[in-house]
Amino acid sequence: MTDVPPEIVAVRAAGVLTRGEYDAVVLPMLQETEGTERRMRVLCQVEDDYTGLTPPALWEDLRLGVRAIGRFAACAVVTDISWIRTASRLAAFAVPYPLRVFGLAEREDAVAWLLAQPEAAHIRTRTDPGTGVVVVEVDRPLRTADIEALAAAVDGELASTPELRGLVLHAPGVPGWENVAALWRHLGFVAGHQRRLRRLAVAVDGRVPSVGATIADRALHPVVRHFPSAELDAAIAWAAAEDARQDGEVSAGAGG
Repeated sequence: MTDVPPEIVAVRAAGVLTRGEYDAVVLPMLQETEGTERRMRVLCQVEDDYTGLTPPALWEDLRLGVRAIGRFAACAVVTDISWIRTASRLAAFAVPYPLRVFGLAEREDAVAWLLAQPEAAHIRTRTDPGTGVVVVEVDRPLRTADIEALAAAVDGELASTPELRGLVLHAPGVPGWENVAALWRHLGFVAGHQRRLRRLAVAVDGRVPSVGATIADRALHPVVRHFPSAELDAAIAWAAAEDARQDGEVSAGAGG
């Protein structure tokens, strides 16, 4: 469909979809983004007369779905068909990008939502110039793209040293994860990097991060300590300390 802003790729499904339609519409759409950094904001409008896929189209749908999963910035499913709405809401917990369902009468809302979705990661990372500590700023639920950005920042520092001196997570509250895929990617990052991290400061307000830091301090390789979010400078200074572990200095911190 062409009646959408140029930042959005829009397709319409009606009747029975065939393999030929995937080859003519979906495949070129995907090929335009491959080899580039662009990720697609997709609007998929499913009309009331949609009845499903032919077997060859179903196979192509699965094949292209695997191929394209990393090329999505966000997807809006616009339909009034109840089973597609339900299936799409369930899929939203598994795919590594924002997916939201709208009714046919809410199509303009779907367009506005897609335009508001950033292609880049939400988090902001920086390396403190005086200490070499990596600081991660988070203000919303984590997406897979955010964990990838975090991994890239940490790996960039680890390229020149066997161990990262310190990492500081700074957020006004517990950010959580946007979906299950982001949670699993985050767990994978922790498992793959914790042995090369000396200290982790959690500068996040609330009782939950304080208790979580205490548990993490005992379960993970790095020393972990909790700070209130307003004490970011203190968290960076602590993460930059040379000593590896001090007796009794666990997650209580200034905010424990």
